[in-house]
Amino acid sequence: MPRSIWSGSISFGLVNIPVKLVPATRDKDIHFHQLHKSDMSRIQYRTVCAAEDKEVDRQDIVKGYEVSPDQYVVLSEQEIEAAAPESSRVIDIVAFVNADHLDALYFEHPYYLLPEQGATKSYRLLAEAMARENKVGIAHLVLRNHEYLAALRVVEGAICLHTMRFADEVILPQKLSGLPEEVNAGEKELAMAQQLIGALEQEFDPRQYHSEHQQRLEQLIEKKAHGLKVTAPPPVGKPPRVINLMAALEQSLAKARKERQQQPPPSQHPHKRRRTA
Repeated sequence: MPRSIWSGSISFGLVNIPVKLVPATRDKDIHFHQLHKSDMSRIQYRTVCAAEDKEVDRQDIVKGYEVSPDQYVVLSEQEIEAAAPESSRVIDIVAFVNADHLDALYFEHPYYLLPEQGATKSYRLLAEAMARENKVGIAHLVLRNHEYLAALRVVEGAICLHTMRFADEVILPQKLSGLPEEVNAGEKELAMAQQLIGALEQEFDPRQYHSEHQQRLEQLIEKKAHGLKVTAPPPVGKPPRVINLMAALEQSLAKARKERQQQPPPSQHPHKRRRTA
């Protein structure tokens, strides 16, 4: 059970639901330390003045924002704290929106909201009402002195909170250069591409997916820890450039159909432990 990192309440209208916030993900990445090659000692980083080339005490370091090359506006810790959002223990839902209209581009980090003692009924009431209406709550939240926009949605009966990016932090497709305005694809190619998508279609089960890179690193670490010699694999070559789109689609479709015929029924799929890279 993950540990609570915040406690407060969900507020919508005149309803208040005491909740606690717990992480919805865990870090499974492999973390390395930097070592001195000759004696395997840990590497330390020091704060050094670029102009004087000498170490600077922490008390002599200030925070500056670069307004032009080598020109800075310096802010004191007190000034920064004065501009910080007012601390709050309330997740204030300001609107409910259709769940299908919320683009994943705006989502950041997921958390679970769990009811505090005595708040189970009101928590279930909100979760059930949101699920039936297919709605997501848009809320304001202050977490660790940082102001967030947040989305509250229901995942298998639990209320999940996603911190969100603000609109000016998201680059929308119409702002991209090089995106083709029209797809000059023939009907035969389009039909073949649709067939290929259909041949690859399946129910999403996250347990079927894992990080092969993480798995290879774990195996490499285990072998070297036991004194085994490891040789580097040959570099992966670049995929061939597609010259004949129709031929590539036909070959891909034939391959996908053959692989689907060889797959066991869904209930017999071996589930692999999910990892995050």
